[in-house]
Amino acid sequence: MIHFERFILRNGLRVVVHEDRSTPLVTMNILYDVGSRDEDPGFTGLAHLFEHLMFGGSVNIPDYDTPLQLVGAENNAFTSNDITNYYITIPAENIETAFWLESDRMLGLNFSQKSLDIQKNVVIEEYKQRYLNQPYGDAMLLLRPLAYKIHPYRWSTIGLDISHVEKADLETVRNFFFSHYAPNNAILCLAGNISADRTRELSEKWFESIEPGKIKKRNLQQEPLQTEARQQTVERDVPADAFYKVWHTVSRLDTDFQTLDLLSDILSGGESGRLNKVLVREKRLFSEINAYITSDLDPGLIVIYGNVMKDVDLKYAENAVIDLLEELKVPGAIPDDEVEKVKNRFESTNVFSNTNALNKAVNLSFYELMGRAEMINTEIDIYRKITAKMIGDSARKYFLNSNCSTLYYKSDRKS
Repeated sequence: MIHFERFILRNGLRVVVHEDRSTPLVTMNILYDVGSRDEDPGFTGLAHLFEHLMFGGSVNIPDYDTPLQLVGAENNAFTSNDITNYYITIPAENIETAFWLESDRMLGLNFSQKSLDIQKNVVIEEYKQRYLNQPYGDAMLLLRPLAYKIHPYRWSTIGLDISHVEKADLETVRNFFFSHYAPNNAILCLAGNISADRTRELSEKWFESIEPGKIKKRNLQQEPLQTEARQQTVERDVPADAFYKVWHTVSRLDTDFQTLDLLSDILSGGESGRLNKVLVREKRLFSEINAYITSDLDPGLIVIYGNVMKDVDLKYAENAVIDLLEELKVPGAIPDDEVEKVKNRFESTNVFSNTNALNKAVNLSFYELMGRAEMINTEIDIYRKITAKMIGDSARKYFLNSNCSTLYYKSDRKS
């Protein structure tokens, strides 16, 4: 059981604290309720750009990293479709340094043309390295707009087009910052060797004077029901043919989410997952094949992707996957011991994940964003109640051809 306390500052900042005296460290996690889904279609990639800009200095502290290095801290950040998250792991006796730095970043960034130009170049280079210069790197850039037609999940965090980042000016980034990066749009979580009283004292000292922001109202269009299969084929200089199939599913808070998560584990739960066991080891159709469910706050996807063995027909391999999915729909086709196995794997992964301060801080922040911080202790119980019948029902409900989008990724390399 992970015990925690929560309180809200006068400016709207939500604070969650988990005291753990078994460690000499504290993790400070700040989650901002802004991700790529909050961007304008004509100006995408800004949330991810801000992940980088936030390390370029703030109004009173021109150098963010050096003070942390001097006190033995580590820090990083990540951006998703839904959130932007920053964290610091620091010796407990130096925790006030983290409060000082993060409060100044929330107060305001050092918006200079030099910093913007540097970080834009970093993001553009990342785009080239991760999406253009890696085999299959642009797959999700192609797949998202194939699956989504209206919802902003149709672009990745890097953006719909890298030209949006290239043309971003100081006014654009300032407006985006003051529309989203404010105490009333953030969750501060402390996990580790710190008490609730000390957390409240430092939170009030460093954060409470920051004025709440005028947060841009989120008014996202709901993705319409997909009623027919979609396909796209591309040719690339890659070592083998591949395909990516996605089906629309549910939001992270939907009652079907955990069932679909176990369904993806049955398909791709390591060496014993059905995809690997049948299609890699037994039939030798794929060199690798995997499945996962996106954990999006709005309705997401279940994804299956695989690299086909040389001389295996891409369509033949795809049909083998479809046959395997159809087997899951047959009543009684999923034995109870297989379900118990993936439940146990989830539980062990969950328990292990929450053994260190960083994971606890990140997880508590995300659960709090969903309005259910208590789920850090209760979600295992939800998984435990899932039955084989529930998983089969989900396979029948979501694995429909009319609900599927497929990207065929063909190799144009000469033999």
